[in-house]
Amino acid sequence: MASLSSSSNSKPRNFGAYSHYYATPCTRTHQIGALFLVVSTFFLTRLLDQHFSESNSVINIHRTSSSGFTTDNGIPQWPERGYGSHLSLKIYVYDENDEIDGLKELMHGRDGSVETAKCLKGQWGSQVKIHKLLMESRFRTSRKEEADLFFVPAYVKCVRMLGGLNDKEINQTYVKVLSQMPYFRRSGGRDHIFVFPSGAGAHLFRSWSTFINRSVILTPEGDRTDKKDTTAFNTWKDIIIPGNVDDAMTKNGKPDVQPLPLSKRKYLANYLGRAQGKAGRLKLIDLSKQYPDKLECPDLKFSGSEKFGRTTYFEHLRNAKFCLAPRGESSWTLRFYESFFVECVPVLLSDHAELPFQNVIDYAQVSIKWPSSRIGAELLDYLASIPDKDIEGMIARGRKIRCLFVYGPDSAPCSAVKGILWELQRKVRHFQQSTETFWLHNGSVVNRELVHFSSWRPPMPLP
Repeated sequence: MASLSSSSNSKPRNFGAYSHYYATPCTRTHQIGALFLVVSTFFLTRLLDQHFSESNSVINIHRTSSSGFTTDNGIPQWPERGYGSHLSLKIYVYDENDEIDGLKELMHGRDGSVETAKCLKGQWGSQVKIHKLLMESRFRTSRKEEADLFFVPAYVKCVRMLGGLNDKEINQTYVKVLSQMPYFRRSGGRDHIFVFPSGAGAHLFRSWSTFINRSVILTPEGDRTDKKDTTAFNTWKDIIIPGNVDDAMTKNGKPDVQPLPLSKRKYLANYLGRAQGKAGRLKLIDLSKQYPDKLECPDLKFSGSEKFGRTTYFEHLRNAKFCLAPRGESSWTLRFYESFFVECVPVLLSDHAELPFQNVIDYAQVSIKWPSSRIGAELLDYLASIPDKDIEGMIARGRKIRCLFVYGPDSAPCSAVKGILWELQRKVRHFQQSTETFWLHNGSVVNRELVHFSSWRPPMPLP
């Protein structure tokens, strides 16, 4: 075998047809040509980049503004990624009258005495409004077989508060209602929508974890682990909805109470609510006694001659630069949403609170979240250090997105229901299954007894 040193003295190896490239010398002409090619490629690339950049600025009208919001001419827009370019879904709304036995009781009580108008008020009003607005929606369908999602109307928070049903009756009635829904059984409830508008969330239905743990739940409450072993809210399937702000403050015309200029506001901050024995609220009330010129915490009366009426409440709320929103019986607080309509910067003092439409709203641009464990003079000092110019900026940005907290029709350019529909569109499945659903080679959907889906009859065992 020849050594490595000896091989260096041998003739160059011949690589066949490509060997002549190694023998061709690189002349000055080649060098100039190569340089010209590099320079021309550079300038051509820059020219093309500029052209496509200008084109995109015209085509992409859904731009993210400097405030962090995705807008189209100032109207909040959902990102195309994960949502699609436009709303395209069909929702079936169950009929309260003849379709499902028991549904009317969940809406009007055992004897039908609970009036819908009474349920429109207060925090539970969103349960009624969403139902009514979906009934009028262009995305509603009357054909179950073409529906992407199914809405189950119920006003159980209101019905319970007005004595129409007790907890046991609510639980039994829900189970009876669900057992009459073949489509619920087909999907295991995955394509069915329920609204629970209060801090109790889905816990109003005691057996929620057994029967609707796969369903889409619309609720303002994202955490109940403080009172329950487990929360009914699941970040990946459920949707946080805004609280129900009084209609007199959200109407398109002139709200009953107008915002005040910052220079005319008497207080740095306020908290308008009862103590309810909650640590954060008690701290704020004590703080207001130490700094009465900075923090207003009136002793709210909800009955008697000193009761705070709606107008009086909002007149107090607008009289501060910052509206403090501590947690109450649960983590969410209606005061957070009310603040936007008197143009007072909300300060969230509830660590576990979940907020709606986070793929559209950058809440750091329109509000402040402060640790509830640090409620004290430090909080007031921090708020006092914020220049009015910055406060005005937060108010202006909040003015652009507060339409998403208004329960108006989906035909409006911006509304809570339109936002909910966008979020629901992400939940649509093109194939449905459950533990009680099976399918055959020809695409037929059957149950355990191999009965075709079209022949399923209530009452049915629930998944």
